Amino acid sequence: MTEKTSPLAQRFRGYYPVVIDVETAGFNAQTDALLEIAVNLLQMDDEGKLFPGETLHFHVEPFAGANLDASSLAFNGIDPFNPLRGAVPEREALTEICKAVRKAQKAAGCQRTVIVAHNSAFDQGFVNAAIARTNYKRSPFHAFVSFDTTSLAALALGQTVLAKACQQAGIAFDNKEAHSALYDTERTAELFCYIVNKWQQLGGWPLSEADDAE
Repeated sequence: MTEKTSPLAQRFRGYYPVVIDVETAGFNAQTDALLEIAVNLLQMDDEGKLFPGETLHFHVEPFAGANLDASSLAFNGIDPFNPLRGAVPEREALTEICKAVRKAQKAAGCQRTVIVAHNSAFDQGFVNAAIARTNYKRSPFHAFVSFDTTSLAALALGQTVLAKACQQAGIAFDNKEAHSALYDTERTAELFCYIVNKWQQLGGWPLSEADDAE
């Protein structure tokens, strides 16, 4: 399938959507450690139905000099220095993620990748900070465009909390598993796909010729 005919390339004007969730040691992307990151590589079939794809997941070592906020660690339950985490340096995690994203982006016939996340400004901020901190030069991610499932869920489902939005959409959600980057990424991917596919089912996509001409 070529770039011009790829349903996924057509759907988001050449953007490839990738769902991301991060777990951190605070709220400041410049000073607080990135501790966990997961990425789901979305796919779309020939009928235009979006569905979750492969998920990549990494525990991440705190960067040198990183702040570790005790209340944040208590909230997500992460011990940054537990050897059983199997944590890798930021650069290694980013390299593997970006390599996989670029490959999926190319296969979808897209020119740029856009981050999809629940409260996307937060996750995008930590990804961008890690990219800058490691001086990573081949990032596939758009620097500022993102798709926020918080806003989309508010519009489509009347909910802004991830767990409640998933439940409203009929997606199973276990609060005991929440605040794990892997679990939250996969539930967010299901939620985003549900909203996009529901819009198509309701007749909102593809655009009619009259809508397209406006």
